[in-house]
Amino acid sequence: MKINELMLKDAMIMDLQATDKKGAIEEMVAKLYAVGRISDIEVYKEGILAREAQTSTGLGDGIAMPHAKNSAVKEATVLFAKSNAGVDYEALDGQPTYLFFMIAAPEGANDTHLQALAALSRLLIDPDFVAKLKTATTADQVQQLFSEAEAQQEADALAEEAANQEAAPASERPYIVAVTACPTGIAHTYMAEDALKKKAKELGVDIKVETNGSEGIKNRLTEADIARATGVIVAADKKVEMDRFDGKHLVNRPVSDGIRKTEQLINEAMSGTAPVFHGSGQASDKEDASADGSVGQRIYKDLMNGVSHMLPFVIAGGIMIAISFMVDQFMGVPQDALSQLGNYNQAASWFNQIGSAAFGFMLPVLAGFIASSISDRPGLIVGFAAGALANTGGAGFLGALIGGFLAGYVIKFLRSLFKGLPKSLEGIKTILFYPVFGLLITGFLMLLINVPMKAINDGLNSFLTGLSGTNAALLGALLAAMMAADLGGPINKAAYVFGTATLATTVAEGGSVVMASVMAGGMVPPLAIFVATLLFKNKFTKDQKEAGLTNIVMGLSFVTEGAIPFAAADPLRAIPSFIVGSALTGALVGAFDIQLMAPHGGIFVVLLLSKPILFLLFILIGAIVSGVVFGLLKKAPEQTA
Repeated sequence: MKINELMLKDAMIMDLQATDKKGAIEEMVAKLYAVGRISDIEVYKEGILAREAQTSTGLGDGIAMPHAKNSAVKEATVLFAKSNAGVDYEALDGQPTYLFFMIAAPEGANDTHLQALAALSRLLIDPDFVAKLKTATTADQVQQLFSEAEAQQEADALAEEAANQEAAPASERPYIVAVTACPTGIAHTYMAEDALKKKAKELGVDIKVETNGSEGIKNRLTEADIARATGVIVAADKKVEMDRFDGKHLVNRPVSDGIRKTEQLINEAMSGTAPVFHGSGQASDKEDASADGSVGQRIYKDLMNGVSHMLPFVIAGGIMIAISFMVDQFMGVPQDALSQLGNYNQAASWFNQIGSAAFGFMLPVLAGFIASSISDRPGLIVGFAAGALANTGGAGFLGALIGGFLAGYVIKFLRSLFKGLPKSLEGIKTILFYPVFGLLITGFLMLLINVPMKAINDGLNSFLTGLSGTNAALLGALLAAMMAADLGGPINKAAYVFGTATLATTVAEGGSVVMASVMAGGMVPPLAIFVATLLFKNKFTKDQKEAGLTNIVMGLSFVTEGAIPFAAADPLRAIPSFIVGSALTGALVGAFDIQLMAPHGGIFVVLLLSKPILFLLFILIGAIVSGVVFGLLKKAPEQTA
């Protein structure tokens, strides 16, 4: 399939009118709908925006390649659009964008389509070709340029293949290998491949590039390729096979760096100074820190792997249990049967059974996925068992957290211990030796660890149960301020995880004051944005005022991340403003002993609060305070410029 079969003349916009990113996306999506290539504007646009949220598809040099693959696409299409004035598309180089290629791929796109899209990506690496496109004034001229470029591309490929067949199998020139991958695997994967190849040729370096795209893994690196290579480049925004690079100098960067910083990546891979990657758990702490970030970053990554897998169980299960309490309260429970609240009436009991089944997996899942992040699949079973032992032994959330890390590093120790076994036993290590010995060692260690951890857990629960007045207000203020400190970052996650951990032990008693403070603190920043854009209109651009409206929904839904764009643009004024309002709200929630039985949901779970009206009032107060402070501190657009 030729590119011009995908790039229809009817789907071209030769004079794009939009001046900003949002408008450009809407104009191009509307055009695709108008020519009948997509069936649902909102579904397709959601896919485009989801891709943009990962990293801008404005590649720089005046080019953008927004793309999505979803059910709204009827037939694979490339929409070409040209802006004469230039669009602020948040490109990676910060410059205006003039040429747009919006790629619409249907779910289950065939190899022919994907190969054509990959070919398009490769063509846009050529600056001469791009320059000609910028001067084109008609759709016919655009199609003619692509026809000529494709013909030249085919001729070059044949010439390269012939040259490779004539070349000696072992070259004296430097040699490196690379892997490129992006989340959708349509555009950036192949642009990075071609950019690396082109720059390597200029530098006199031989390179082999493996692509992990939508059409699968192409040009796969062999063991011989990796063994021969001086260094490895991984330019990827998704997970790729890494263990095969054990012991090699490895440069690990986003796929956009593979397009824009090719010379830097190649030189670093060739220099011998790149960190040595270790995929088998045998590296020293120093080497591991260099290859995969600092020790602290690795611990945080492992912890978040456990937390991210745990939260759906906590949220869904917690809400089901909370509903069981609501059902019993609605249907009525005698005073002498209040201890059975949530299980008294049959309907409530059903909700409670379902919720408890999910909630019961909280600690095993947390520990299991922490362990699997450290030691891959062999750590999963041992981690699950460690979490279950922490649960039955009364060690609670903290015990499961320690158990997850313990299980992961026990498996790493066993890998090192069994390294010298004969190859004939290699196949049974994963299914027999690691789980059996890992469970044996971790299990007995957990029985010992559970004793002090249970004491700490019981003490913490007693402290939280006894919280009231000033103590509750101070703790509520601290946790709510943490929710606003980095809006979804490590500090925010720490506060939220602490809140969910307290919920696990208090849901049966009517809910957690801590969880209520955490949720209230997280709802304030997005709502504060709306307040600021409403009261101080002259200090915000049109786009920011529109974003202020969307933050109402995000704030009410407990999506703190809605305030990130404003915080990123003006952190020194935004973050302190958010912290002030969130801390005030958290303190009020704690002081008035407002309890929450659900770990998420925002306004949608307001009936699961002990004092819903006061809760909403305190959030409103915090949002107004933060919004006014932010509005007063913020400079008007012309002053900022």
